[in-house]
Amino acid sequence: MEKVMKSPIIVAVDKHNLNDALALADMLDPNLCRLKVGKELFTACGTQVVSEFHQRGFEVFLDLKFHDIPNTTAQAVLSAADMGVWMTNIHASVGLDAMRLCKQRLADAGHNTLLIAVTVLTSMTDDNLRELGIMRTAKEQVLHLANLTKEAGLDGVVCSAQEAQALKAQLGADFKLVTPGIRLSDDSSDDQQRICTPKDALVNGSDYLVIGRSITGAANPNEKLKLILSQI
Repeated sequence: MEKVMKSPIIVAVDKHNLNDALALADMLDPNLCRLKVGKELFTACGTQVVSEFHQRGFEVFLDLKFHDIPNTTAQAVLSAADMGVWMTNIHASVGLDAMRLCKQRLADAGHNTLLIAVTVLTSMTDDNLRELGIMRTAKEQVLHLANLTKEAGLDGVVCSAQEAQALKAQLGADFKLVTPGIRLSDDSSDDQQRICTPKDALVNGSDYLVIGRSITGAANPNEKLKLILSQI
């Protein structure tokens, strides 16, 4: 019987090497969370880290934010799905045609891998967008790209929890919202700007919460994970 994961928490395994990544995974319960493999870890360890996490019973979000010409982006997404990952992502700014092609390649191959798009990085502010020549506010740009993502048939977007309420209202309950920038009330914001607590993020409409340092920096990561789950 297929495991049904009820926890909304995705732990960001932002480690520099395979040994540290596996040591963290071995301290966590795969029934209580999924794991995120990002650029840093994947560049250091490649597909092996995904395979090792799968062997330990974890579902994996491969967070590589593919952004290239349509065919290259679509083939990268297909390669991720071939690894058996639960979810992967692209940048919505690749455009409508590329997003549609990615979804079509997954369907043609019979994959049920979730495909989501990055809208505006949670480190970005309105001023940062203006520096890039984008006159919309961060919230306006997120809404614009999220609408484009839904039109392309993708499963959801990465967004700040501060935009989640508006996105759910506009795009519907089935459109998944994956939220980084999650911090506990006593945490440092570090390099994130548009942040939110786990409980507030879920109230706003987030479906999945990407949590890194609040869990991975704890003396007992699994106990911290359980504590967060008890509070939401």
